[in-house]
Amino acid sequence: MVSPGTFLKASLNAGKEFFRPPVIEGEPPAYRAPVMVPIRSIGPSHGERIERHLLALEPHDRYLRFGYAASDEQIRRYAASLNYERDEIFGIYNRRLELIAMAHLALSVDPNLTSCAEFGVSVLPHARGRGYGARLFERAVIHARNEGVSMMFIHALSENTAMLNIARKAGAVIERDGSESEAYLKLPPADLDSRMTEMVEEQIAQTDYRLKVQARQFWDILAMVQEVRRGVRDSRDRMPM
Repeated sequence: MVSPGTFLKASLNAGKEFFRPPVIEGEPPAYRAPVMVPIRSIGPSHGERIERHLLALEPHDRYLRFGYAASDEQIRRYAASLNYERDEIFGIYNRRLELIAMAHLALSVDPNLTSCAEFGVSVLPHARGRGYGARLFERAVIHARNEGVSMMFIHALSENTAMLNIARKAGAVIERDGSESEAYLKLPPADLDSRMTEMVEEQIAQTDYRLKVQARQFWDILAMVQEVRRGVRDSRDRMPM
């Protein structure tokens, strides 16, 4: 049985990890962005937003993300084929509820590789330079550990230095084969800290999303009221004296 003291320590450690600001790419290691990044797991109800996010990627970004110049139709097929029961999709939303960054953690379907998972990530151009890719990778690692995964790997083009740097900083072994590279990261088994970290992060991210939804609804209602007021005022101004 877990003692209350152990449980409280794990909870505090989880909170510290979540509120740790991300390292900004290109900045000195001492620089930290004073920003909290709520990352939530997302399901099939967000399918349209996932598709919209991927379609918004520029041609070169699609090439780096998928390893080929994916067309709109290929991206739609990919988004429609996501297995939400087996895999895990993580997303970062802005205040307008736009999915600005997402990660796909695909668990192996090979019965001989049940403890492996593949990671893929994409970030919209205007949201880069904030450490979102690294944060999504950290979030995926925690979930993979808690699911009993012992090895995460990334298949990427060798020119995708941003993705390979994220893996390298996490301690992954990278093997390059011409234009393609494979990154392998061995994961420690799950423990109380990893489970508490995932629970705290998901709870805060879900709360953050609900607040953004409520704020968006409020501003939509306010905009509608203002539009009605303008219509009434314009009609009054046009009335003959």
